[in-house]
Amino acid sequence: MSDGFTEMVERAQAFYGQLARNNTKDWFEARKDDWKRDIEGPAKLLNTIMAEEVSRITGDAHTGKVFRIYRDVRFSKDKTPYKTHLGMTWESGDKDALAPVFYFGVEPDTTVVACGMVGFQGETLRRWRAMVDTWGDRLVEVMAETGADVAHFGPEPLKRVPKPYDPEHPHGDLLRRKALVLSHSLPAGWRETGDGLVAALTDRIETFAPFRRFLVERL
Repeated sequence: MSDGFTEMVERAQAFYGQLARNNTKDWFEARKDDWKRDIEGPAKLLNTIMAEEVSRITGDAHTGKVFRIYRDVRFSKDKTPYKTHLGMTWESGDKDALAPVFYFGVEPDTTVVACGMVGFQGETLRRWRAMVDTWGDRLVEVMAETGADVAHFGPEPLKRVPKPYDPEHPHGDLLRRKALVLSHSLPAGWRETGDGLVAALTDRIETFAPFRRFLVERL
């Protein structure tokens, strides 16, 4: 039986598609109440429900966050005021920068479910590279088992393998990274199953669980 959030995704995709073509304060303010009722409100409820599901799946307490629609344009050349997608995360109480985070995004033409870490630097970057050097073979296997793709979140990879690692290191592509996020969309046909969005999201989170566990145990 559907949980009612399927309609929220459909409304969000339609709304953000229109917003992408009319990204102005006047356009949004005229529709803000509808957005809050039909999208933001259900999204916050979904986020709370899924925080419990993610905690159950991982065995670690997770808290959720729904991102604001307003863009921070202070240092951006792009001054359009609003984000054209819905985004939310779930993270554990461990504030370590290497603790993987789960993400769900609704864009006009797709959905994104992701898990990973963004922005290695300093000590966290050293730990990441040491883990890749030692456990790279198994990491690649675990990544492949998720069926997900490496997403373009976070800083751009280095152009060369960093020292002191061999330039021909078998996992040089991972050593060059300063972030690692895997992503895929919701399961094909999830709307037609009738099980609802919570079930579809839970399915995807479960596929990421071994990947997250591997990183937590070795970082």
